Amino acid sequence: MLVYTPEQVNDIFEKFSLQSIMVIGDVMIDAYLWGKVTRISPEAPVPIVAVNRRANRLGGAANVAINLKAIGARTYLCSVVGKDDKAVIFKKLMQENNLCPDGIMQSEKRITTTKFRVIGNNAQMLRVDEEIDAPLDDEENHRFFDLIQNIVRSVRINAIIFQDYDKGVISPLLINQILQLADEKMIPVVVDPKKRNFSFYRNVTLIKPNLKELTEGLGITLDVFSLDKVRQAVRLLHKKMHVPLVLATLSEEGIFVSRQLTDGTFTDHHLPAHLRSIADVSGAGDTVISLACLALTAGMSDVEIAAISNLAGGQVCESVGVVPVDRTKLMMEMLSRKL
Repeated sequence: MLVYTPEQVNDIFEKFSLQSIMVIGDVMIDAYLWGKVTRISPEAPVPIVAVNRRANRLGGAANVAINLKAIGARTYLCSVVGKDDKAVIFKKLMQENNLCPDGIMQSEKRITTTKFRVIGNNAQMLRVDEEIDAPLDDEENHRFFDLIQNIVRSVRINAIIFQDYDKGVISPLLINQILQLADEKMIPVVVDPKKRNFSFYRNVTLIKPNLKELTEGLGITLDVFSLDKVRQAVRLLHKKMHVPLVLATLSEEGIFVSRQLTDGTFTDHHLPAHLRSIADVSGAGDTVISLACLALTAGMSDVEIAAISNLAGGQVCESVGVVPVDRTKLMMEMLSRKL
């Protein structure tokens, strides 16, 4: 159990603010329609939402960048959007959030991914996705990697995050290119995976699957939750993927962190979820990977990496919609809760 003093918490967040993190992955606009439900439609057995508010927010890998920025880290977001009206909105949102646009490539062959969420009486009722999830073609991939490579070779990068949403920006070729570049520059690589590219994330520094991604990525089933079965699955992941540090998020069961030591043995810890009033789990994984990466680069222990990630991921679940972590609130919770 971890207990921090105010001085220790301040020191941790000062270290976080010194980090420069590159985020590579699928970005999107989270578009919200908020309203009130008072009746059922006469046309079909569905509720009618009388819209009273609209909002656009940065989502996907962009939400990871916002979380990092909210904590105080310097952030470089690298992704591909379309040449469309939504791209204009996306760039405006980046500007409003003080995110550097240098890593954003536009493509005439794609549209800017948008997730429309309809919220009625403070509960999500429907989501509509507008996207192209085919992989980048060779020409686009080459152009995108050149853009990333130029940034890595011109500024200091403490870690690279792959935030994979299976929308086509990340491909096996790009993964291989980035891992070679990271190895050349001795930059740790942290991954939030999805099924399509799961097996290609070999030899990364840290991988953060949720339970579904863990089982699908390994091709196994886990019908009934069991900590022993999670441990077995994570150890299989270590061996198959040659990843030294695994952070498995288990939803209401908390978080499981495991390290494979150089002698082939393992150390692991299970941290239960904190008791909270859950409103919406959207974006929690983005927050977890952001804090895990910062804690890793700040030199924190495996248990500390899991504890602060677990705390931050739970915090954002108390709000409806995708929201970034609150730095001040997180610092206060680190002092008031036993981790």
